[in-house]
Amino acid sequence: MLIKILLSAVITILITLFVAVILIFTDPAKTVASNGGLDFATYLADADQSVIAPPLLHAAMRDGYNMAYRRFDGPVGAPMLVLVHGSGWHGLQFVRLAQHLSAKATVLVPDLRGHGTGPGRRGDIDYIDQLEDDLVDLMTSLHEPGQKIVLGGHSSGGGLVVRFAGSDYGQLLDGAVLLAPYLKYNAPTTRQNSGGWATVQLRRQIGLSILNTFGITAFNDKTVIQFSMPDVVMNGPLGDTATTAYSFRLNAGFAPRGDYLEDVAALPRFLLIAGSDDEAFYADKYEETMSAVNDKGTYVIVPGNGHLGIVDASETVQAIMGFMDGF
Repeated sequence: MLIKILLSAVITILITLFVAVILIFTDPAKTVASNGGLDFATYLADADQSVIAPPLLHAAMRDGYNMAYRRFDGPVGAPMLVLVHGSGWHGLQFVRLAQHLSAKATVLVPDLRGHGTGPGRRGDIDYIDQLEDDLVDLMTSLHEPGQKIVLGGHSSGGGLVVRFAGSDYGQLLDGAVLLAPYLKYNAPTTRQNSGGWATVQLRRQIGLSILNTFGITAFNDKTVIQFSMPDVVMNGPLGDTATTAYSFRLNAGFAPRGDYLEDVAALPRFLLIAGSDDEAFYADKYEETMSAVNDKGTYVIVPGNGHLGIVDASETVQAIMGFMDGF
């Protein structure tokens, strides 16, 4: 009887794995709209062209990869504020905000691995938790003794901040800033396909998730998500710096874990800012979703701002400046 039970279990596992592989390799790439999703046109038109970004610096990660970042020096003894960009883009999105915030903090703005001008392998990383390891390597290499550390991020970058808080590294953080953060595809805050920004190869995603449950990671380099990066970006001067698709492991590592509320619960004192007109997320659902597991948050909804515009809104600058005064 025991042998029959074991044999049945083995057969079930093998069938499950076979189905997972079929799902992975029979899910073709989807057609992605080139002008849907987020309002890049307005965002780029509103960008302050007089703002000059400081030169890229590089920090060595534990595997030898040189991660690009920009540094905005703050007052002596000021806290460190690290700002993490959203999906598909890079640290240039924070230049104007970082210049303002350097009055209160030394601001570091990295181009995450897989992104920007020196991505390594664009749209891919080596393993799911690598972005967290990279952030630790960046912060610890530049951290001064006794300096407070605040980690902030926009959209998927905010999701990475939440993931980081729930990791073994979470105790390094003294605070967090979340700008319209991505919590999870099934969170009450997320619109369908993030408002048209993301196109997911769902069958492949499911198949790879099944394999990873069994510890099989051989196919984690496969693309599972594409972004609706508009023509105004792709045909512009920064088009070659955009990242239009992610592998399974990058997509998984750039978001909270499956039980996202467990990661939310681990956040230190945090500030969350979102625009009332966010195209990707429901701004009015953040507080009810997150306060149920964490009472350390302050929530600011900015009228008339969308998903991208919230980064440079004057209300965002003032709210973060006030938050940083607490460190």
